[in-house]
Amino acid sequence: MAGLNVSLSFFFATFALCEAARRASKALLPVGAYEGFAREVMRTLVELGPWAGGFGPDLLLTLLFLLFLAHGATLDGALANPTVSLQEFLMAEASLPGTLLKLAAQGLGMQAACTLTHLCWAWELSDLHLLQSLMAQSCSSALRTTVPHGALVEAACAFCFHLILLHLRHSPPAYRVPAVALLVTVTAYTAGPFTSAFFNPALAASVTFGCSGHTLLEYAQVYWLGPLTGMVLAVLLHQGRLPRLFQRNLFYIQKNKYRAPRGKPAPASGDTQTPAKGSSGRDPGRSSVEGPHSS
Repeated sequence: MAGLNVSLSFFFATFALCEAARRASKALLPVGAYEGFAREVMRTLVELGPWAGGFGPDLLLTLLFLLFLAHGATLDGALANPTVSLQEFLMAEASLPGTLLKLAAQGLGMQAACTLTHLCWAWELSDLHLLQSLMAQSCSSALRTTVPHGALVEAACAFCFHLILLHLRHSPPAYRVPAVALLVTVTAYTAGPFTSAFFNPALAASVTFGCSGHTLLEYAQVYWLGPLTGMVLAVLLHQGRLPRLFQRNLFYIQKNKYRAPRGKPAPASGDTQTPAKGSSGRDPGRSSVEGPHSS
């Protein structure tokens, strides 16, 4: 019970710290700096900290659901996921400089989360944190399957996540936030035994890239290339194209909303005796192609 209390305290303290930092950043920084950088740092910090905080599997799913509920309700739409930032770029909803700024902020938040987590472990507030501190230098890999299968699992998780995110992006927060939180929790429960179901390159790089068992290239294939592929496929299925790259729909035929008026049928080739419109008052002996000075 003591370890559970410490873990819960760590969770709420991390969230409170980031919420206070977010409010201070919003008040002190210019609007552009807050929206593009500080907000992403705080969101990534609060999201990565609990994942590395030493929670057991029975508690992790519950905290994960609560975490995404709290994030969606309070953190001003910050992403904390590089693939979501790249999705906005491919959807032509964000510029290249803004996307690069968000990616840099997510990387900075990842490093801050690692520092905060290792500091908490060093305090040895519980036996679990003592064990985590001792194992920090020789952690085990979160990838517990083959590299191709792991990449497929991460791609499938990212595909489902981004497809639902695209479908609900214009929905009210009261529906969107619980739906996304539930989706992430179910996905983590289903795919967790294989890859821990990160489908977040920043989160995976923070938690498992430094662990032994696989090379950096193998980790990148599973936790970077896999989610990126799933995100691109989700955008293609939802939009039929990548708006940043293609103007024409590649998969779906868009029907015109308004039906064009039907034209009159052309006269048959043998019907040569029908007078042309507007020439009924003319002299039958005159040609219909005479010019204005033909008289």
